[in-house]
Amino acid sequence: MTQTTYPIRHDWSLDEVLALFSLPLNDLIYQAQTAHRSYFNPNEVQLSTLLNIKTGNCPEDCAYCPQSVHFKTTIEPDKLMPTEEVQAAARKAKEHGASRFCMGAAWRKPRGKAFEQVIDIIKTVKSEGLEACMTLGMLDEEQTKQLKEAGLDYYNHNLDTSENFYPEIITTRTYKDRLDTLARVQQADIKVCAGGIIGMGETLQDRAEMLQTLANLPKHPDSIPINQLVRVEGTPLEQVEPIDSFDMVRCLAVTRILMPASYVRLSAGRSEMSDETQALCFLAGANSIFYGDKLLTTENPSANHDLQLLDRLGIQAV
Repeated sequence: MTQTTYPIRHDWSLDEVLALFSLPLNDLIYQAQTAHRSYFNPNEVQLSTLLNIKTGNCPEDCAYCPQSVHFKTTIEPDKLMPTEEVQAAARKAKEHGASRFCMGAAWRKPRGKAFEQVIDIIKTVKSEGLEACMTLGMLDEEQTKQLKEAGLDYYNHNLDTSENFYPEIITTRTYKDRLDTLARVQQADIKVCAGGIIGMGETLQDRAEMLQTLANLPKHPDSIPINQLVRVEGTPLEQVEPIDSFDMVRCLAVTRILMPASYVRLSAGRSEMSDETQALCFLAGANSIFYGDKLLTTENPSANHDLQLLDRLGIQAV
């Protein structure tokens, strides 16, 4: 890692962000590499494992999600996983090299005894020597306080897309609801994991506006997952045209430039990417991946293949 100081800003204009997207790819990658090397070892990638601890029956209508009650998919609903099963999965993840254990529950908002069990799960995962990350939907101030006291390291709550395109994807909660939850998480001194999804039919400006919103938060998210839409049969987006691979590379590079000190995670959609595309994504500044066979309900490259690819690229898993 070099000692070059690359600025951290919270005042990006939309024109500036769009200008980055329009750069020749070589120039964009060069700038992203400069930003990346100012804060990170460019040859290290952080590994996280994701476990779905409660599946299906979600009342939200997110158009990309097979866990919504609004769509007919092949997902079989299941109740909250027993703490002992989560602990066993966390232990296995650590044995396979993961440093962070991320857990997702298909809720609009956690309530009652289920939330009490979530607190217990966090403490159990922490006892295994892993960072703990949760995504549970919307939170109130008391819940964020309890999560912090339980030792939660990260809370994931994606913006998904721009505020303008958001109503085309989700109608059961507002963009402000998402921003309010992010603010509560940051106020509770829990690290924020927040990113979005590309390939849902949005415009380039929508991608730029989403990243501008994240970059202009009072504090940048500590971790930023950039997902490529996984088209699932039965969801409203199953027929959306797939994006060009370079769209993903560009989005990751712009994310790295706007938020240079954050972990940028190459997230959902990796199973549809070639090794060469993933290598370009790392070159563009991605330095975190979800590691394991499944992301919530969709496939992910196998753990062995991930390690083989990183080894071929001379990248160390941390």
